[in-house]
Amino acid sequence: MFSPDGKWIVYHSLESGDWHTYVQPYPGPGERTQISTDSGGWPVWSRDGRAIYYMTSGGGAMMVVDVNYDSGFAPGKPRRLFEMQGRFATAHGPLRSHSFDITPDGDFVMIQWAKPEPITQIHVVLNWFEELKQRVPTGR
Repeated sequence: MFSPDGKWIVYHSLESGDWHTYVQPYPGPGERTQISTDSGGWPVWSRDGRAIYYMTSGGGAMMVVDVNYDSGFAPGKPRRLFEMQGRFATAHGPLRSHSFDITPDGDFVMIQWAKPEPITQIHVVLNWFEELKQRVPTGR
């Protein structure tokens, strides 16, 4: 994921044998910096680029690392923000998008897995775009 200013990339990798979160300059040159001390992944930048959030492996906790740019990229020590109760979605597959996001006012948006229930009914809505245009006029 690119930083808000587009100068850095944060990502997670399994190349060390465990999931870790790294940052490196874009487009380079420059070395990568590991910011997770224990394992961690699925990183997301804060809106102002002054912090990076990530989940510990297994989704047990949400971590934050403050970032200082006074002399390049200088990450602080990871801090545990909160324990995550239950199972939360993590992105897997070819696109590997992030699994959570942070609203502009600092709230976390996450998908928590619930106990699956059997699907007994499916609702199909046709022409929903036309109904939306009727309900929310554009003013044009």
